[in-house]
Amino acid sequence: MLHPSSPLQNSQNAQIDGNTLAAKSLSLFGATHMFGVVGIPVTSLANLAVQLGVRFIAFHNEQSAGYAASAYGYLTGKPGILLTVSGPGCVHGLAGLSNGMINTWPIVMISGSCDQKDFGRGDFQELDQVEAVKPFSKFAVKAKDITEVPKCVAQVLERAVSGRPGGCYLDLPTDVLHQTISVSEAEKLLKEAESAIETVTQGGIVNSDIDKAVSLLKEAKKPLIVFGKGAAYARAEGELKKLVESTGIPFLPTPMGKGLLPDTHPLAAAAARSLAIGQCDVALVVGARLNWLLHFGEPPKWSKDVKFVLVDVCKEEIELRKPHLGLVGDAKKVLEMINKEIKDEPFCLGKNHPWVEAIWKKTKDNVLKMEVQLAKDVVPFNFMTPMRIIRDAILGVGSPAPILVSEGANTMDVGRAVLVQTEPRCRLDAGTWGTMGVGLGYCIAAAIACPERLVVAVEGDSGFGFSAVEVETLVRYQLPVVVIVFNNGGVYGGDRRNPEEIAGPFKDDPAPTSFVPGAAYHKLMEAFRGKGYLVGTPDELKSALSESFAARKPAVINVTIDPYAGAESGRMQHKN
Repeated sequence: MLHPSSPLQNSQNAQIDGNTLAAKSLSLFGATHMFGVVGIPVTSLANLAVQLGVRFIAFHNEQSAGYAASAYGYLTGKPGILLTVSGPGCVHGLAGLSNGMINTWPIVMISGSCDQKDFGRGDFQELDQVEAVKPFSKFAVKAKDITEVPKCVAQVLERAVSGRPGGCYLDLPTDVLHQTISVSEAEKLLKEAESAIETVTQGGIVNSDIDKAVSLLKEAKKPLIVFGKGAAYARAEGELKKLVESTGIPFLPTPMGKGLLPDTHPLAAAAARSLAIGQCDVALVVGARLNWLLHFGEPPKWSKDVKFVLVDVCKEEIELRKPHLGLVGDAKKVLEMINKEIKDEPFCLGKNHPWVEAIWKKTKDNVLKMEVQLAKDVVPFNFMTPMRIIRDAILGVGSPAPILVSEGANTMDVGRAVLVQTEPRCRLDAGTWGTMGVGLGYCIAAAIACPERLVVAVEGDSGFGFSAVEVETLVRYQLPVVVIVFNNGGVYGGDRRNPEEIAGPFKDDPAPTSFVPGAAYHKLMEAFRGKGYLVGTPDELKSALSESFAARKPAVINVTIDPYAGAESGRMQHKN
């Protein structure tokens, strides 16, 4: 049960402390990576975990470390683990914990906390952390004694992935980390905790509901399959491909569902999104919520008569949305059942079906219009010209395709339309919450979770600024990450005020949207002995991409963008 080099591998009369027991629990119950910022009282825990084979990725800020842990959970299907110090460290970590909850990704935040006997007396970094995290987690627990540590570790790791994935929290008080027990008692506690881990299985879906779903698709005149990052998390791409290609039904991915089927697939409807959702009469929605990203499934974007068949792992989500038919279960398993039913009674729309033809024609028209814009070499750069060059460079890498991290306002909006996804789980963006500041954390998580892939971040200068110092983390661990910064001098593009808006006692201050013009972001990377590039022409950008992609070393490409090229951006805008 114990690794030969384990700190527990001593005489049975020896004593071990809570730090050692927590580290051993994490290792035994499957943790292989941890992200965080060390300090009192968790430094020993991090060091001991490393001794036991858990790789610790040390960040400058708990916020970025938390974003990394949440993305790691999505990419691997295992809980991403975030380690923080007490008080403010825990509060900083809430950004990542809540991001995991909102996106339904498994993440476990572990924080040290003050000595229990001194709580309420103004102890160092004192905070009721269990109460603080409750609104942002699905389960929170404090180990009040060293004997509770293995059980609590097992609980948070198991609950993070059970049912709808999400965030869990474990509180480890300072006194518990310093308590000791015998090795023999520790062995017993670990065995008991391990045997108590439960694998939660979904209740079975009744076959009559599968029959109804298939009948609705078969009888529909304009069916549509919509899928999101829940389907990506479930590894449902094989079943989706089988369903789409056996039935001939067009499909629409949400932004992070892109790549489950290639954007270039003949049945892809992303470039005809408005037509697809506005006219479909039956929509099979798999692993995607009918929230703002899908206009709540309501008119005027959707037809008032559309019938939704909603596949979700969470019963409460289906009850909230009130679809025509709800199927509660893992996306991959539900699709397997649907495909089995269709195999017994096959149907296919065919490429000459009026609905398929309408989607294909609209897609072709919109793609051609965009390609006309992309074909122009505009200097000073707008957003389209460098995005086209980046698209072509990424596609040139081939397979395994790079993981794209997309963050920003205009940068993310344009990138969603232009950059092509061909493989599953190769796009990370601001997600359900529209979170800015996730970029560098996501890059690091992607490089750790998928070491065989290059990671390419395409970020606005505002999004990059949230976590820019983590480029040092890229260099320290020598991660294959190329960060491309679209530098237009501020949020949306610097000072966009009309002359009459520049007034008041502080009118000479920079605009709230402005940054220092011509900021040398590439020099920041060079300060940490990474590679930096400053580019402003197509040839300069092509050269930087070619060199940095081939090197697979940490790099920042600072792309100078016309400050008047962007526009204010918030909710997704679709004009196709």
